[in-house]
Amino acid sequence: MQSRQARRWRVVPLLMAVAGLVLSGCSASPAARPTPPPTTTALRRPPVTAPRAAAPAAHLTLPTVVDHGRRDSGMVALTFDSNMTDAMLAELDRHQVASFDNRAVIHELVAARVRATFFLAGEWMERYPDETRRIVANPLFEVGSHSYAHRAFRLPCYGLGGLAVAAMAADVARSEALLRRFTPYPTSYFRFPGGCYDRAALRAIAPTHVQVIQYDVASGDAFGTSVRRIVGHTLSHTRAGSIVVLHITGGNTAPLTARALPAIVAGLRARGLRLVRLSTLLATGAG
Repeated sequence: MQSRQARRWRVVPLLMAVAGLVLSGCSASPAARPTPPPTTTALRRPPVTAPRAAAPAAHLTLPTVVDHGRRDSGMVALTFDSNMTDAMLAELDRHQVASFDNRAVIHELVAARVRATFFLAGEWMERYPDETRRIVANPLFEVGSHSYAHRAFRLPCYGLGGLAVAAMAADVARSEALLRRFTPYPTSYFRFPGGCYDRAALRAIAPTHVQVIQYDVASGDAFGTSVRRIVGHTLSHTRAGSIVVLHITGGNTAPLTARALPAIVAGLRARGLRLVRLSTLLATGAG
């Protein structure tokens, strides 16, 4: 009978061979960068783009989270989220909602020469590729990511379905890859769906190297039922350095945004506040 020592030395080479196979699989080259979008209105979903490899936990730097800019800047950033969930897509397909593309919001911003930042959800971009192109082509605007599937990165979150922690980095990376199909100059800005996150979510998306943008003023346009209340709430809470969140989804999610915008813009400008893109606000420092 062989000794325990002899058997142990037989097992070691086998374990080393298995480890070598695992390591070779981990070092496979990443998926190719998606091709530019077609000129037609239809846009196929891009393949999931693998996020960049995570740093060891001991050295992982969590993303920066920004709520507002400097209070002495004299500037305000109006930001617009484009939500799109599987449930919203189903509503469109059943013709329960005509559209979740509130084109009137863009018309108001362009007419008033308002610079703004848009956080676009991946499924919204796929549904409205022409509108996405219109936004990224306008020098007044800049764009960032609002996730791909608009699922919650922390629960509960305003009735949104949850996203597994293990899937969070891939969701963000997929959204970023889709943005690059429309523009070679996306920002590194990312906004959590519903603004919901925790430390686990920040750690999960750290490998994507995004900058998390929150806000200090929620306009109330989401499911808002009164233009007067949306305007009043926004003007009363906004001050220099504020990041204001509004929406461009329209439909039954934010039907009054375009109607509230003229009074919001006029009211902020009457106070001497300059409406700028988020990148301009943050160039002066953030809080």
